[in-house]
Formats: sequence, C-alpha cells, structure tokens
Amino acid sequence: MLHRFIRPRGAAAARSFSITATSPLSQAAASTAAAGKKFNVVNSHNEWDPLEEVIVGRIEGSTIPEWHVSGKAVWPSRYWDMYKTQAGESFPRELMVEAAKELDYLSQVLEGEGVKVRRPEFNPDDFKTPVQTPDFKSLGGLYAAMPRDVLIVVGNEIIEAPMAWRSRYFEFRPYRSLLKEYFHEGAKWTAAPKPQMSDALYNEDWEHSSGDFNSVVTEFEPTFDAAEFTRMGRDLFTQQSQVTNKFGIEWMRRHLGDDYRIHVLDFKDRNAMHIDGTFVPLMEGKLLANPYRPCVTGKPVKTYSYKDKEYEYRLPEMFKGWEVFVAPTPELPPTHPLFFTSPWTATCNVLVVRPGVVIVEAHEKPAQRLFKEWGFEVIPVPFRNFMPFGGSFHCATCDVRRTGTLKSYFD
Repeated sequence: MLHRFIRPRGAAAARSFSITATSPLSQAAASTAAAGKKFNVVNSHNEWDPLEEVIVGRIEGSTIPEWHVSGKAVWPSRYWDMYKTQAGESFPRELMVEAAKELDYLSQVLEGEGVKVRRPEFNPDDFKTPVQTPDFKSLGGLYAAMPRDVLIVVGNEIIEAPMAWRSRYFEFRPYRSLLKEYFHEGAKWTAAPKPQMSDALYNEDWEHSSGDFNSVVTEFEPTFDAAEFTRMGRDLFTQQSQVTNKFGIEWMRRHLGDDYRIHVLDFKDRNAMHIDGTFVPLMEGKLLANPYRPCVTGKPVKTYSYKDKEYEYRLPEMFKGWEVFVAPTPELPPTHPLFFTSPWTATCNVLVVRPGVVIVEAHEKPAQRLFKEWGFEVIPVPFRNFMPFGGSFHCATCDVRRTGTLKSYFD
C-alpha cells in the first residue's frame, strides 16, 4: 500500500521551491533570470548537487526482448526460457501496474521536494513493433522505463547513448520531444553514432567464464549505455562492460574534449553492466561501494567483511581522503523477480536529491539505518515492483538540471 510510505508534507513544503511539474522555471532559474545571468535549462555536473529538473521513466508497454547472446551475458539464467519463448509479449501485467504506481509516487515525492518532473511520451504499442534494419531483425523493443540508460547530461549538453541491445535500438524515441524542447531552450544535444548492431558487434560464441572479465561486445563499433558513466565535475568514471566497449569509451573521451577526464575503473564483476549499481558517488568526499563487486583499480583504501570473508577495496590515488561506505546486503526475498538485474539494485541504485539527502527503497530498513548513521537524511520510497525491470531510483531517472557549476573535485 503506497500510502504507508507517504512523506510528511510539512517538512517537504517548508523546503520546496516555487515550482510545479508544469512551471517553466524553478526558483533557481527565476533568480538567475532576475540577476540578468544566462539560465541553462540543461545543467548537471555531478550526481549530488541540488536537483531541479528530472526525467522519470514510464513502464507502460514494456515488452519481453528477444533472446540474444548480448542478453545471455547479463540476464539471470532462470529467465532464459521466458526470453526464448515469450519474446514480443508484455511483461506480467500485475507487475507493470504496480511499477507504474511506484513511478508516479516517486514523481510526487520529487515534486514535493521542489523538483520539476518530466516524463517520456510514446505509444505503449510501439515496443511491440518488430524492428528491421539492413543488419538485423528483432521481434520488438523493450521500454521507456530507464532514462538513465539512454541519456547522460554533461554540463549543458545532453547525449543520447548508442546502446548495445537490439531491443533498445529505438529507445531514444520516447525522449525526442523533450530533447527538442531542451534544444530550443538553449541546450546542446548530441546523439552518439548509431551502431549497426550487425553480428560483427557480438561475440556469438560467448560463454560465461570463471576467470577474468570477457565481454560479449566486440570493438566493431563504438557502443555504450549512458548509465556506464558517473559524473564528478571534470572527472567521469566508467568501466568496460557487457554493453560498453573501449571504442565507446574513447568516443566519449574525444567528444568531451580537454575540459573533462575519463577514468576507466575495473571491478571484480564478470557480468558488468552499468556502473551506478557498483560505484556510487553520494557527495563530494563520500562514495557508496557495492561489496559484491569491489574496485580493483588503484591502492587499498578499505577492508570489509562480506559473507564471512575479508575483502579489500581499492581506488586510484586521486580518491585519497574520501570516505567509502559499504552498501548493506539487500533485504529482497530470494523469490523476488529480477528479469535483468541483481538484488544489489535495492541498496546501491539510490538517487541523491541534494547533498546529504538521498532516496532509498522503503523496504530496505538496514540501508536506511546505515545512511542515517552516515549522516544522510533518508527519503523512503517503495520501489520493489519496479526493480524486476532492471533498476531502481537512479536508473529510472535522468537529472536534467542540478544547481551548480563545473569544477574539479580532485585537483
């Protein structure tokens, strides 16, 4: 029952800005305009500055993707038969109905915190339309639930990621009306090179390995998901993964130019996909780490116990002095459906509203307690019905505008 988790309106109202979901300017924008300064409708430099405007995804029309080796690398094996036999059909209706309620409630909470909320626009039947190009065929699309996977904002530029799954080839479409609006209001808008997604992009004979990371995507063309990059001012951090290749990382490096530095980290994760469930900056000097996927790049900065074993967490020298918080084991029941992702989404994939204030899943009580012990204000929001579709609060959103300016946190 969602009403059990309703956030007290008094505190939120006391802090709220003078905007609504449809207002053209936030309080910050109005102040900027009054001062005669340029207002950037798209402006975000890190993961923690005060959030002003955000895109929240929609779950309607979500469609089971076609079985493919690119999915084999990351999809939980207990659902392989579903992908092989039900591709092109809808995901379970009862889950989608409840997930839609949770997305709507998240939107309400964000609006209560003074954030302008935007949503993608599309016909839910679009995802059931078969896709065919000169290079491949697919029974349909996927969804518009995860704007973080499709879009990344770097400064006043919004970049469309090329993606790596054939089912996501047209996933940019639900956001195009918003992107055109932002462009007309002064934002930069770039679409990364659209991949051919021919068989040459994939290691067709890929198999799970018990050894080092082995990517299912080749270096045939640049590919990456936007959620593979996390932003800390002039420094962006990424990983090579099952959807992001070296070619894609190099494209981002050259595109962003000398104003930014891109750092590639390695994690103990053979099924790597999206860094925002593994390596999560919470604010300047504070970082959330997934204990199941420790960083192995750099020097040891922390030791911790996980499942009665001692682990070492490493970071590059530039993180000297940063606090590393270890995420708690999720409370999700073992039977909880997770079609695309691991349970760690429940405690790692959080959303920072402003420095010191973080949205955490409402059922994850140990995580809430730890965040409070670490000095954060917690906003609990239920999201368990959304998680089966591949993410949590960070995945389901894309911050369009945060208060703040570009600076370096590591010089």
